[in-house]
Amino acid sequence: MKKVIIIGSGFSSLSAACYLAKAGYQVELFEKNNSVGGRARQLTRNGFTFDIGPSWYWMPDIFDKFFADFEKKTSDYYRLDKLDPAYKIFFKDDIMTIGDCMDKISAEFERIESGSGKHLKAFIDKAQENYNIAINKVVLKPGLSPLELVTKETVFRVDQFFKTISQEVRKRFKNPKLISTLEFPVLFLGAKPSKTPSFYNFMNFADFGLGTWHPKGGMYEIIKAMKNLAEELGVKINTNSAVDKILVANGKVSGIQSTNKSYNADIVVSGADYHHSETLLEKKHRQYSEAYWDRKTYAPSSLLFYVGFNKKLKNVEHHNLFFDTDFEKHAQEIYDSPKWPSEPLFYANFPSKTDFSMAPKDCETGFFLIPIAPGLNDTPELRAQYFDIVIDRFNKRTKQDVKNSIIFKESFCVNDFIEQYNSYKGNAYGMANTLKQTAFLRPNLKSSKVKNLFFTGQLTVPGPGVPPSLISGRLVSDLITQKT
Repeated sequence: MKKVIIIGSGFSSLSAACYLAKAGYQVELFEKNNSVGGRARQLTRNGFTFDIGPSWYWMPDIFDKFFADFEKKTSDYYRLDKLDPAYKIFFKDDIMTIGDCMDKISAEFERIESGSGKHLKAFIDKAQENYNIAINKVVLKPGLSPLELVTKETVFRVDQFFKTISQEVRKRFKNPKLISTLEFPVLFLGAKPSKTPSFYNFMNFADFGLGTWHPKGGMYEIIKAMKNLAEELGVKINTNSAVDKILVANGKVSGIQSTNKSYNADIVVSGADYHHSETLLEKKHRQYSEAYWDRKTYAPSSLLFYVGFNKKLKNVEHHNLFFDTDFEKHAQEIYDSPKWPSEPLFYANFPSKTDFSMAPKDCETGFFLIPIAPGLNDTPELRAQYFDIVIDRFNKRTKQDVKNSIIFKESFCVNDFIEQYNSYKGNAYGMANTLKQTAFLRPNLKSSKVKNLFFTGQLTVPGPGVPPSLISGRLVSDLITQKT
């Protein structure tokens, strides 16, 4: 039985661990923090429960397929509820409510722009076609060759890789509120809509077509489910076990060093930050230079606040987007001229609105997120300044005063992403899915310098997000089982 060591315990690492254990490998996983989950950990305090990282459950079919590969169902591990409304969007002069089905969403579009409902249906029908191709064809390729992208379906859609989401949306819709609503989902892919190929409008089908869901107890329930499944399959999991070195002998991986102790392995898979993973190797064994990493486009980092409120909040839903400032200006301050945003958009999540287990009685669990450029200077003073900006705007848009209802707050930003996840420049979501960073143009799943060394996660194939991370774990396990 060949021994596989996996570095990190996020979605991609746990996915790879499960698939490899099922295939008959002896699998041991090493996690630097005191709990599994990578960026999807959980914070509990005074009866409040927060998902530290991912908080949107989209593409439920991907989760279903993952557990089905092990003859399991999501319902074996957690309860899933579809949210209605899926989310609210707060603009300066209006509030959009995104319902749980196309009829409700079309009616909301029509309210804002006459005739847009018909355009929306055509747009989402096309997005659904792209979703089926992307999920069933494109993302299941390991990114070894450009020929992987050449299929009967993609050849007829080649123009969609050279047009952008922004162009496609603006061709059909004129109202800036509708444009922002349709461009928002590609932010999960980590790039500006004006830089993201229009083929990626499949994210709009994931949003409007498949809906927004919530696992009771929070997103960490998925991590707990995957951990339980991995252990059922025989995976050994070590926490508080940072990996200091990836060991190589005669051009072939031989194991790792963790907390000054060596562990032998036939194969090593790193689901940790790709750039950091390569720093665990001697320079001669690294595939990519510092200049390579520096010139890549990264998904945003985030400034996050986890807040406990001593009352129930009004006029908000489980998920809320505050687009009451200039969408394009904030995007420019992330990607084009990186700086702290002058008038930030932000996201507010109140899971206790629909899941009472996540806050004490008559209280509210609040999670606020501001997307920011990676690599920014991160200080306590800046965090405090932006918290005041967020709360003041939140009070104004939701017509309530919550400042005196705050029991506690904790923050998480660039410095924490670096310290806790070894994240390159403190990015939150990995490497952006631009045209020049898609499929075979992303960092490789398999090392070209060291035999039997592999990588998985948001900086490699297929890209950022929770469902792609699950798929990345499967892709790397397939490469291993085919090649070793």
